[in-house]
Amino acid sequence: MRVAPAPADLTPEEVAHSARLVECIRATMDEAGGRIGFARFMAMALYEPGLGYYSAGARKFGASGDFITAPEVAPVFSRCVAAQCAEVLQSLGGGDVLELGAGSGVMAAAMLAELEVLQSLPARYLILDVSADLRERQRETLAGAVPHLLDRVRWLDRLPDRMVGVVVANELLDAMPVERFVVRDGFVLSLAVEWRSGRFEWVESPATPDLRGRVERILTEAGAHWPDGYSSELNAGLEPWLASVADSLERGVVLFVDYGLPRRELYAAERSSGTLLCHFRHRFHDDPLVNVGLQDITAWVDFTAVAEAAGRADLEVAGYTTQAHFLIGNDLARHVGEASRMDLVQRVNLSRQAMLLTLPGEMGERFRAIALKKAYDSPLRGFAVRDLRHTL
Repeated sequence: MRVAPAPADLTPEEVAHSARLVECIRATMDEAGGRIGFARFMAMALYEPGLGYYSAGARKFGASGDFITAPEVAPVFSRCVAAQCAEVLQSLGGGDVLELGAGSGVMAAAMLAELEVLQSLPARYLILDVSADLRERQRETLAGAVPHLLDRVRWLDRLPDRMVGVVVANELLDAMPVERFVVRDGFVLSLAVEWRSGRFEWVESPATPDLRGRVERILTEAGAHWPDGYSSELNAGLEPWLASVADSLERGVVLFVDYGLPRRELYAAERSSGTLLCHFRHRFHDDPLVNVGLQDITAWVDFTAVAEAAGRADLEVAGYTTQAHFLIGNDLARHVGEASRMDLVQRVNLSRQAMLLTLPGEMGERFRAIALKKAYDSPLRGFAVRDLRHTL
């Protein structure tokens, strides 16, 4: 795995910012008896008010940030997602779109523009984001791209009480805090975090009955034979979070696009070190205990867990497929076909976007789309080409 950036790469301001968050985490550890579970560490590293990676003001998305998402590098992605939203809104006779974690606002702007073209503008485009800095950047992006539609946009501090429409999230589930575990001599242990010798270190500790039960269930359902020392992650907070999303939706569809796999593939024996990945200045590595508050921390999504949590929240899985097939089902070919009316540079850029989004070696297979529905019976075009629900 890639090596984490050395401290020398950090500016004095970054060092000072990280040090403040480190002290905050250490104080939490002291209160907890000297160590905390990794999910708590990850939550503070990413979301601690004013200090966490997503809560502080550093630029995260785009060429000047730490990573680039599909909407940033390929605008046609957002146009295809908008086509799926338009179909749902038309079937519902109108409604709202709620984007969870809108990043730089690029996807919101492109979706609103495309929904206008499709004559399917939502009554409101709602954005729920934890970062005040990102909210301001989103506002600037929207004001520059679709100023005449800005009055439809509302920023929320919490999920709406009841809504009809579409809930959309791109690369959100992968940034939810996860617990880490390791299997030693047939026993499940928790990989917790403590402060030792001037830095955060991993420490193996007895797993709680809940964690042990979850891991044993995964092992049984995955049908795998894990080698000694096998380690991975699981998202214990997914179910209550998705239940809250379901409670806010009266009628409509929830659409998630993210990188991940069904449980049997995600927890295969050969994936013996898990999927944890950190992003820092367009470099990636697997050490979440450095550059605290300055880097993104992610883990691949267990889409079987998403489907199970949906069922317990009175949501039904309406479709599951690869990103490539989802985009193809939502007019990707038509958008690429428009290249004939473009100049050479635009045609080349659009072709590159399509390849990046759909090729198996790029984002096409690694990223998946899953749709969850509530009081909604119409088909979804994004899953008509290839529906993989049977693999969940």
